[in-house]
Amino acid sequence: MLQRITEVFRKEFNAAPFVFRSPGRVNIIGEHTDYNEGYVLPAAIDKYIYIAIAPRTDKELHLFSQDFQDSCIKNLDDTLQPVAEGWPNYILGVVDQLKQKGFRLSGFNLVIDGDVPIGAGLSSSAAVECATAFALNNLFELGLDKLELVKLAQLAEHNFAGVRCGIMDQFASMFGKKGHAIKLDCRSLDYEYVPLDLKGYKILLLNSNVKHSLASTEYNTRREQCEQGVAWVKAHHPQVKSLRDITLEMLDQYVLPQDELIYRRCKYVVEESLRLLQGCEDLKKGDLAALGKKMFRTHFGLSKEYEVSCPELDLLVSAVETHPNVLGARMMGGGFGGCTINLVKEDAITELVDGIKHAYQDQTGLELTYYVADIENGTGPA
Repeated sequence: MLQRITEVFRKEFNAAPFVFRSPGRVNIIGEHTDYNEGYVLPAAIDKYIYIAIAPRTDKELHLFSQDFQDSCIKNLDDTLQPVAEGWPNYILGVVDQLKQKGFRLSGFNLVIDGDVPIGAGLSSSAAVECATAFALNNLFELGLDKLELVKLAQLAEHNFAGVRCGIMDQFASMFGKKGHAIKLDCRSLDYEYVPLDLKGYKILLLNSNVKHSLASTEYNTRREQCEQGVAWVKAHHPQVKSLRDITLEMLDQYVLPQDELIYRRCKYVVEESLRLLQGCEDLKKGDLAALGKKMFRTHFGLSKEYEVSCPELDLLVSAVETHPNVLGARMMGGGFGGCTINLVKEDAITELVDGIKHAYQDQTGLELTYYVADIENGTGPA
C-alpha cells in the first residue's frame, strides 16, 4: 500500500510525498456509551487509511482518491463547504477546523488510499480525519499534540459529515497500542491500556455488506433520546450531566413513567457502561469466556433495547451463538449494517465462515465477507 500510494502521488503530482497512516478500529465492548460520557474499550487494527501529501506554493488544495478515482480542488482563501461527493469532506473538515483555529496553511497536494473497508463499522471516516490531521500537523509544523488532533478530527466529522459522533473512533485511531485495548473515559478523556491477550483466539469481523440509510439519522435520534432522559432526571437531580451519572433506579423513577421507549434507550446505555467495566476486569484476569458472554448480552441490548441492529446483523450473531469455538459476538459500530465482531478460536475461522456464508447468502441475497483483525499501533508515519 505504501508503494502504491507513493507511485500514484508521483503520477498525479510529479513529486515525492510524505506518507502517514491511521488505522481503523474495533470496539470490544461499550457501544453508544461514548456520547453519553461513559466508558468505551476500542482498539486500533491492522487496516489503515494512508495519506500521501506534499506542500504547494499557492493556496490550492488538490485532493485525489485512489478508491474513487476522483479529484477535488479547493482554495484556502475560499470558505470551505461540504461537497456532494462525500469522500473529500473528511479531509476538508480537518482543514476547515485548522483555519478556524487561526493556523496559517499553504496549499497542498494529497492522495488518499487505504484498506479500511468503507461502511463496515470500522471507522474509516475517523481514520481519514486522523491521518489528515496528523499529516497537516507534521507538514506545517503546527505543534498540536495527539489529543488536540483527536478533538479537531471529531469536530470535522460533526461539521462536515453531519454526524454528531462521540470521541471514541478518533481517539482509538490516534492512540492505539499494539496488543492492547484502550479503556477510555469519554468524560475526562483519562485512559488506560488494557492487555488484550487473546490466547489462541482471534478477532473475526463478519461484514454483513449492508448499510441501511437509517444509520446517520437514527444515530442523531438516539443521542436526542438519551439527552431527553437525562433532562427528566436532571429536573430532580441537578448534579446529573449525562447518563454516566444516572442509575437504573433513577431511570425507573423519573424516565419510565414519562416514556417507555426513552427508558429502554437509557437503560441499555447505563447497563452497557457497567458491562464494560466488568469486561475490563475479565481481560485483566484473562477470562475471555466471561467477556464473550457480555458481548452476546450487548448485542441483545443493541438489537432489542437500543434498536440499532438490523436483520442481517442479528442473523450473523445468532449463527455463531452456540458455536463451540466462538466465545462472544455482537454488532459493532453505529448500527444498521456493517460488521459483527467475534472472538473465535484461530484454527476454526475458515470452518466457521464456510459454515455460515451460504446460509447467509440464501437468506439475505448478500455475500458474506470477513476480516481477521490484529491489534496494532495508532496514527503515525507510514
